Formats: sequence, C-alpha cells, structure tokens
Amino acid sequence: MKQSEFKKRRTQLMQKIGKGNIALIGSASVRTRNRDVDYPFRQDSDFYYLTGFNEPDALAVFIPEREQGEYILFCREFDEKKALWEGAHAGLEGATKHFAADDSFPIDDVDEILSGMLENKTKVFYPMGRDSDLDLSLQEWIRHIRDKSRSGVQAPAEMASIEPILHEMRLFKSAAELELMRQAATITADAHVKAMKLCKAGRFEYQIEADIIHHFMSEGLRAVAYPSIVASGKNACTLHYTDNHDKLKNGDLLLIDAGAECDHYAADITRTFPISGKFSEEQAQLYQLVLDAQLAAIAQIKPNVPWNAAHDASVEVMTKGLVKLGLLKGSVKRLIKSEKYKQFYMHRIGHWLGMDVHDVGDYKVNQEWRDLKAGMVLTIEPGLYIPENCKSVDKKWRGIGIRIEDDVLVTKDGHEILTSSVPKTIAEIEALMVAN
Repeated sequence: MKQSEFKKRRTQLMQKIGKGNIALIGSASVRTRNRDVDYPFRQDSDFYYLTGFNEPDALAVFIPEREQGEYILFCREFDEKKALWEGAHAGLEGATKHFAADDSFPIDDVDEILSGMLENKTKVFYPMGRDSDLDLSLQEWIRHIRDKSRSGVQAPAEMASIEPILHEMRLFKSAAELELMRQAATITADAHVKAMKLCKAGRFEYQIEADIIHHFMSEGLRAVAYPSIVASGKNACTLHYTDNHDKLKNGDLLLIDAGAECDHYAADITRTFPISGKFSEEQAQLYQLVLDAQLAAIAQIKPNVPWNAAHDASVEVMTKGLVKLGLLKGSVKRLIKSEKYKQFYMHRIGHWLGMDVHDVGDYKVNQEWRDLKAGMVLTIEPGLYIPENCKSVDKKWRGIGIRIEDDVLVTKDGHEILTSSVPKTIAEIEALMVAN
C-alpha cells in the first residue's frame, strides 16, 4: 500500500482529535513462543493502519498543527549486528525517509522526550486499557509534568480512548483496502476449490489444511487470517474446532473455515461439502436450508438497511425450514420469539471484516442497530449444528454440522460478494467433486 494512503488516514485522524490535543498508539510486541524462539511477528492493526510501519518496539505520536511536524515515530535505532542476524529494519532515518514520519526518535529515549510533547495539551487520545505498558508509561509522563506545575507547565486534564474514532475510520474501506481484500478473497476462494478437488476418504483433516495453506503461500500470502477449521463429521458441530487431526470418512461432510491475509487484510470463507462427493438425502436437506438462509440474508445487504436485517432474515428462513423438517415443533413466530432455533443455530449471521477477521466497528449506534453504508465489508455465515448427543431429534440428523460463509461488500446500490467464485449450490459442489 502506498504511503499516501497512510498519510490520508493520519490527516483524517488529526482532524478528528483537534488542535491542542495529542494521540499515542504503540506497536505490537514480539511474543516468546518457547525459550529463545518467538512467534512470527504480526503488527497491531490500529498501529499499522496509521503508519504502515511493520516493526515492534515503536510508538506513534500525532500532534495536530505541531510546527516541527505532526507525526512523530519512536522506533529502534539501526543496529548493524541485528540487521545481520534478523534482517533489515528502518532505523531513525528509515522512519522519516520510507515511512513519512515528520520526525523520529530512539524508542529508548521515549521517557525523556515524550513528557515534553504532552506538556500543555488538553486531551490525550490512546488505546485505553489495551496496552498495559503504555497505560503505566503515560501515568508516569503525566506525573512528571505535574511535578513541574509551579513553572507554569500544565499536564493534560483528560484522557480519551482513540478507538471509537479510529475504528469508525477502519469500518469504511478505501479503494486501496478493497484491492487487498479482493486479492485475499480470490486466493482464499481458489484454495477452497482446491480443497474440494483434493478431498477424499482416508486423508486427514490436517492434510486438507496443508493443501489450503500451501496454496496461500504459493500465491505469495504467507499468513493465515486465523487458525483454519477443517472439521469432518461430528467435529463440524464444534464451531471453533481447530484440532484438525481426524481421518476423513465417506458418508461425512467436511466443513472448512479458512482465510488468507494479504498485507494485513483478511478473507474469511466457509464451505461444507460431502467427502464422497455426493450429499445424502438428510445432508442435502439441511444444506439447502442453510444455503436458503444465507441467500435471504445476502439479499438484505444494501445501504440504509439495518445491520440486523440480514440476521433476522436468516432466522426466519431457518426456523421455517427446521419446522418443515420436523426438528422444531410449533408456531414459527413463537419459536423465533422464544429463540428455540438457537439450539441448532446459536451464532449471529456474521461480523465486520477487514484488518482483523472479526474486525472493529460498532454494530449499534445509540443502542440501535446501525444502517449499512457503502464501503463496509461483512461476512454472511448462517449455520446448523446438530450434535451426536442431541436426543430431541431423529438419529438421522445427528452429527451434522453445516456452515456457508461469504465476504460481502456494501456498494452504493447494493452489494458485491467478494468470494462468489467458490461453488456453494449442491449441484455445483457435486459436479466439481465428481469431475475430480
């Protein structure tokens, strides 16, 4: 992504926080996996959104209308030995030259320098309660300023969370962001198609997972957006199953929920299909019900429609279908009101999607479901889950878990399904699998 995109975001942020105030946000830290081995580093999404700076041990500072420059980056100084062992890093010069910081300082000097930047500011915006080190440091910097109050220096009188401002910005995707999300979606979609083609009884769930990740990496995307779910048979009734260790068996369905990450932007797709290549009658009936619910929900995705309309549409279709199949009994209206459907469909229709797979942004505004607007991206993912121990239904339905998920962009006059290239009708899936 071009630096101009990050600069535009910083400008928008500083307009919102206003002159006389200051905003701080820290990078992610390196996390130890075991002994002297670290987990792969993944930058904090909010920090990256504003800076494009992909290193740990950094702090971004934003001071609207500061004469010496509004955007200051504290980061690691360049270290030749570290570069030899761990690879290139920006250093102070790189922070200004390559990442457009107006000024840069060593992160080791932050205590000495930052308290001066906080002097006489009215309000401090920062991710309150999310970064304990920053919380403690900020308290110390402000205490230091208060110790100098007799010299006429004032400490900030108010602390405010930066997240409501920043997360509302992140909710609306720019053309540059959508380009990355489409790339992540396309590669993820192709991986799901590949998994369908390579699926057969006798293989293991983790081998299918490997096929998917292999495709991500072969296409240049080295990070998954979240741990992949590859759940066969009854395992699909566990919503966040990630053990992925069982052998695939004919007669079972395979539920795959997997997505790639492209330059910090996520895709999120779920498909469920028969390992044998052919749905049984019961599997087909439940699958078609979930698909009908998803299509009804997607039809609600357009500007000025409340977020919850898609969920309500899916619940109505699902409840009617469950009554028709005999899994629920009673009036559809009463079953919905009493939420009896939740024993089989217990989650909501979807979530925001962006830099985080469960992305930021409020779902309600002033206690009311917010209206969808162009530029928002969300998932639509109804599901049915009937555990083996569910004694209230006929045995033929038990042990079946089905979810169908697509990524949907709200456009000016409707919606765009970013993940539409993955087959999801019964006929399409069976045709693809029989052909292989």
